[in-house]
Amino acid sequence: MQKGKASTPHIGIYGRRNNGKSSLINELAGQDIAIVSDHPGTTTDPVKKSFEITSFGPVILIDTAGIDDTGELGQKRIAKSKASIKTIDLGILVIIQNQFGDYERAVIETFNKTATPFFIIHNKSDIEELSQALSLELQERYQCKILSHSTHKGGNAEAIIETIKRTIPESAFSSPSLVGDLISYGDIVLLITPIDIEAPEGRMILPQVQAIRDILDNDAVCIVLKEREVDAFLKKTQIKPALAITDSQIFTKADASIPRNIPLTSFSIILARYKGDFESYMRGTPKIGNLKNHDRILLLESCTHHVSCDDIGRVKIPRWITAFTGKEHQYEVVAGLNELPRPITDYALVIQCGGCMITRKQLINRIQPAIDAGIPVTNYGMAIAYVQGIYKRAVAPFTKQLDSSDDYL
Repeated sequence: MQKGKASTPHIGIYGRRNNGKSSLINELAGQDIAIVSDHPGTTTDPVKKSFEITSFGPVILIDTAGIDDTGELGQKRIAKSKASIKTIDLGILVIIQNQFGDYERAVIETFNKTATPFFIIHNKSDIEELSQALSLELQERYQCKILSHSTHKGGNAEAIIETIKRTIPESAFSSPSLVGDLISYGDIVLLITPIDIEAPEGRMILPQVQAIRDILDNDAVCIVLKEREVDAFLKKTQIKPALAITDSQIFTKADASIPRNIPLTSFSIILARYKGDFESYMRGTPKIGNLKNHDRILLLESCTHHVSCDDIGRVKIPRWITAFTGKEHQYEVVAGLNELPRPITDYALVIQCGGCMITRKQLINRIQPAIDAGIPVTNYGMAIAYVQGIYKRAVAPFTKQLDSSDDYL
């Protein structure tokens, strides 16, 4: 399946100032897309650059500031560079003149902490060749590939590309199907898509488009309706869909309209299984019922968007949860991949959106600190279904393939 831009493999390049990171990017891209200068610190903040690596395909390459930057501002730049490792699928550490010390070890420690595969390039080998002793030491210690290269001589670009191909995880460029294991050839899938104040004018939201494409890729039939057309359509046509997928915001309406013998779920929930830690969501969702008065709840959005007066994350979900628990809670919303305003342990619950605009790696790393700290995590659609009393039905299409015990439901 073709992946959208947000799901294109992300590759981050790290190293000290003036190690030739930007020159390496330009060589891989075959064009001048990064500013090159002999002055150390030319690249300040992490910058995403989209291009196609010859014989490999489209990638998003992250050019970062030097990991040896100095001063108060430099330390902030280093922190941003390290933080970007949470968003990448593959890391490349660039060293020169056989320099390998605490800066490099700190980066590799972050690679390992985020389960990010990486390899090392000894650049500017026309000035000083890679020491065989250092090469053997690093290979033994970190079990990674080490390449000798010179952008000045145009030396080893093909070997670098081959190493990228071998090292980057397959999950970075090949995606499972959203619903392919739930439907068969020729099945009819009903998509219920409200057109309200939050719907973008003249187009559909990305999860709806992704679902349509996935259904067609699986040789099934897709029928798209607004919620007020569902009852009349089913009565008039007598069609029995193999699956119905609704916008989470109208779960109760869809639940009433779709017969009980037709599986029903939401766009957000299929994305939760596709990209998120679904089993952690299954364990965390019922914890909504344990919330106490004045508990702090974190809502994570994967993108920034225009906020409407009836915004799903800022208005609707807080309203529904408060009505369900009968208690007062404190809600905080963090958009994009921005830093949290407080320690994760300050929250009683984390609710992650579907994540249609970010990669699975980015989403998993976003919620992992909460999971590690034992904070319950859930997903927009699963939380909505739970507080509206239709959680079991909404996750039933997937629990048959997991563990349908009452521990989850």
